Amino acid sequence: MKVLAVTHGPDVGPELLGDVVREGGHELVEWDIASAGAPTVDADAVIVLGGHQNVGEELEHPWLYEEYDALRRWVAAGTPLLGVCLGAQTLAHAAGARVAPAARRYGGFYETELTDAGAGDPVLGALPRRFAALNANAYGFTVPPEGVPLARGAGLEQAFRVGELRVRLVEAAVLAEPAESLIAAHLGMELHAPRALAAEVDGGIARWHELGCALGEAFLLAAAG
Repeated sequence: MKVLAVTHGPDVGPELLGDVVREGGHELVEWDIASAGAPTVDADAVIVLGGHQNVGEELEHPWLYEEYDALRRWVAAGTPLLGVCLGAQTLAHAAGARVAPAARRYGGFYETELTDAGAGDPVLGALPRRFAALNANAYGFTVPPEGVPLARGAGLEQAFRVGELRVRLVEAAVLAEPAESLIAAHLGMELHAPRALAAEVDGGIARWHELGCALGEAFLLAAAG
């Protein structure tokens, strides 16, 4: 398969998910929408990744409008789609959900639980029913009117599905970045002492990478099927 990875600047790339795509024998095409505009590549599956930007910052980042339009086109075409972090925000917004600042900022691992629908989902169901999810975000989203909640944690919706079992959104960050750059890019350094937070992330990152690989492999399997 040809998998398109939509990025939002040089600081956040496909990382772990890109490794999963390549190791599965698939072609990975990276597209920085912030500099290149709307993707013009035809792909069998799309992964929309993270960034420091947020829904509602269109005046600063006008390319967000192009991303919303592209997402709606992919959803309408039935293209298998996975949104992570900022990609989850933009997909949620494009699908009609509310995206807004959360009541607090999140940085570190938080207990997350799959819903019954999530446990039976061909992608999210690859994860344990309960697990610690790495969050580095200050925004949250609601589930769109036609969406199905798949996971919740830290008082936030963490994942949901829209469309015919082919579009999924994941709020938690499935990235292989160093803890310091992850938190600095998404939250600033005011949430916890940077060293303590880095130690927390470093202590749990190996298991988180295992879960990220399982999620990526399940997505590619579902997309191919």
